[in-house]
Amino acid sequence: MQSDPDLDLAFAALGDPVRRALVTRLARGEATVGELGEPFDLTPQAISHHVGVLRRCGLVEQRREGTRRPCRLRVDRLTRLSTWIDEQRRAWDDRLDALEEHLAGPEATR
Repeated sequence: MQSDPDLDLAFAALGDPVRRALVTRLARGEATVGELGEPFDLTPQAISHHVGVLRRCGLVEQRREGTRRPCRLRVDRLTRLSTWIDEQRRAWDDRLDALEEHLAGPEATR
């Protein structure tokens, strides 16, 4: 089975609860690193680190707006993750359906 480095990075990034919370917050709209850090008992450097991980895997982008650097979620990247999950779910549903048919035996098809 071939690995997809982009998916690997994104899922690894989302393995951290702080980064998942940041993604959840950014789903509501843009925010600066300072705004993202408000609900956490973490240093600004720690929040910047988490944002950097999300940026490197492509889930978040940051732009300059004068002195502000708002972050925004890249929904297209989340859609790619969701598509992969849906494909896996469909494959497992198909496997489980086939197993159910096999276990039911020939009597079930009559």
